[in-house]
Amino acid sequence: MAILVVGSVAFDNVETPHGKVDNCLGGAATYFALAASYFAPVRVIAVVGEDFTAEHEAVLTRRGVDTLGLEHAPGRSFHWSGSYLKNLNEAQTLNTELNVFERFAPRIPAEYLDSEYLFLANIDPVLQARVRSQMQKAKMVCGDTMNYWIRDHAANLAVVLRELDALLINDTEARMLANEPNLVRAAEKVIAMGPKSLVVKHGEYGATSFFGQHSFNGRPHLTTPFRAPALPLTDVVDPTGAGDSFAGGFYGYIASQPALTPAVFKAAMFYGGVMGSFAVERFGTERLQSLTREEIDQRFATFRELSHLE
Repeated sequence: MAILVVGSVAFDNVETPHGKVDNCLGGAATYFALAASYFAPVRVIAVVGEDFTAEHEAVLTRRGVDTLGLEHAPGRSFHWSGSYLKNLNEAQTLNTELNVFERFAPRIPAEYLDSEYLFLANIDPVLQARVRSQMQKAKMVCGDTMNYWIRDHAANLAVVLRELDALLINDTEARMLANEPNLVRAAEKVIAMGPKSLVVKHGEYGATSFFGQHSFNGRPHLTTPFRAPALPLTDVVDPTGAGDSFAGGFYGYIASQPALTPAVFKAAMFYGGVMGSFAVERFGTERLQSLTREEIDQRFATFRELSHLE
């Protein structure tokens, strides 16, 4: 039940009210892979530069992540700098250096072609579509995108949306994609674009899933929206990887189950919140590297208590 994730592996400079760190390991594929690895085998396709060392790669391999698809290219890795001093819910991007990521052309190893679950992280929708076309054995496909692709690459993104079982984006992106301020109506419009379901991330306020009329490959599906909570935290150290960690926990749990039922989808929403809540407790991927499954399940129980009257 392996998950293949295609996305970015990067280095981040991050400043928050808790301090500042430089060159910490980040990137959407990194956060996703680490979070998902606690539930299912994960394979990564990404590109890194000469500044990405064996020690950095070991962060992934120690968690059992398969890095055969990690391309090492001449030059520097993707670097991003951001600040949360003004708003912990939204990063202020200070600098973006694509470097080797600018020429990223995903190559899928033959050993990865049998992956049953595919996650298309936030990259050029042309590349997302190219990967999807090669992964014919994938029985579930989920994806992410961002405001840049929504605004300037709508036609290419539309091709990808028609191939998704679930699209995971934040509420600002959902409204932008639908050109609709009301989130419920926005969700209806996004579903009409092709995804069988839409998971809208609300940061510190949890996440909401919306569903179309299509089942997942003949499996039972939900028809009414479902809201999962977020855990109130005393200290949010670094929100950078929260959304990608949510996606990893969500999809990892689904891949760990024998069938996708409504109950599994709902539990996956909770596990997404669990992994996102852990990610923000330290800078970069530090907290995701040192978790235990016992800690994860204990926090899942806490999430249940937040939302159940009994």
